[in-house]
Amino acid sequence: MRVSTSQFYLQSAQNMAARNTDVHKQATYIDSGKRVLTAKDDAVSYSSLAGYKEGINQISQYTRNITLSTGSNQQTETAFEVTQDVLLNVKSRFIQANNGSLSDDDRQSLATQMKQYLEQVLDIANSKDETGGFIFSGHQIDKQPFALQADRSVIYQGDSGINQLAISNSVVVNMNQSGDEAFVKIANAVGDFSPEYNTNNGSATVTRAVVADRGSYDVATFPPGYTLDFTDADNNGQLEVVVTDSAANPVSTIDPFVPGQPFTFNGVEVTIEGTPEVGDQFGLGEDEDVSIFETLKAAIEWLETDSTAANTSQHQIDYGHILSQINSAASHISAQQGIMGVNLQLIVSQESQHLDTNLSLEKGRSSIEDLDFYQAATTLEQSKVALEAAQLTFSKIQGLSLLNYI
Repeated sequence: MRVSTSQFYLQSAQNMAARNTDVHKQATYIDSGKRVLTAKDDAVSYSSLAGYKEGINQISQYTRNITLSTGSNQQTETAFEVTQDVLLNVKSRFIQANNGSLSDDDRQSLATQMKQYLEQVLDIANSKDETGGFIFSGHQIDKQPFALQADRSVIYQGDSGINQLAISNSVVVNMNQSGDEAFVKIANAVGDFSPEYNTNNGSATVTRAVVADRGSYDVATFPPGYTLDFTDADNNGQLEVVVTDSAANPVSTIDPFVPGQPFTFNGVEVTIEGTPEVGDQFGLGEDEDVSIFETLKAAIEWLETDSTAANTSQHQIDYGHILSQINSAASHISAQQGIMGVNLQLIVSQESQHLDTNLSLEKGRSSIEDLDFYQAATTLEQSKVALEAAQLTFSKIQGLSLLNYI
């Protein structure tokens, strides 16, 4: 068999190139710390590795969302906590004000404090997050949600939008609470209507007024608000209640009226405590929600009405309504704070699951991808020895000729 010089050089060059490639390949593994770099290294392992990495990257995104949602919910929860503290002070001062021994100056001083409480709640409701966005304006984060008017009323300028973030494949969490849900939509302590005492010589009180039967509540035929006139048309010493709607159309006549006993008209159920007098007239305005700002405004106005109030009995009735509404506002804010607490518990639970899942995925990834440095170093040395042997063999053989054997 004849071996040409060109064939010898070609085979030697290919052999040394292959050995050199082995050395560089092993060095690349050691530099990267990874056993599988491309599909050529191990097609099956590389495919499994892609799945592990996709899961890890997904959890990483969810973890970022968890960080954002945790911060938002904690800030909102704190806002409700501070609001609750303010309402406790409001209630304490308002109860303090219902003391006959206080002077008008004392009540004016309490009214000044109440104005400060209104401003505090307004500041809380207009809180911003770390990015400068308003946290209670719904989707309109660049728009101040609440604006104080000249008459101390407060209007809501945001929307009812709720921002959400996914914290897992199947779980989303609210990032905020809209301002109307947080501070405006507070249940009316009386029910679905607010009483207005046009004449109340008998010092009676509307304690409950609700739409008890929605199917019978015909606002087209009998539009709210309603007027309740107390009469004794039969002159029998028993009161009747004549109910008319906002268009002065007769709705119903309750005969007889029994104090403390509920009566109904047009699907509405009303309870009045105390004994009205003939000629008394109450109004019922449809008012399902009473904002926290309306309640604070009413408290301020009550305090600013001094001891010369035209009807001291009515003044006390108004006091009872306002105090009930303060309690309703406190309960509402407490419930909103609880919602934020539930969100945070959900976030913590999901974060714990992600930590466990991520640990499992990292173990799977590591078992496929991470390099055994001892084995890699041994393989590298073997590759170097093979390369050196190929180089030495080539250098010795290329200098030989037939004359060396003659």
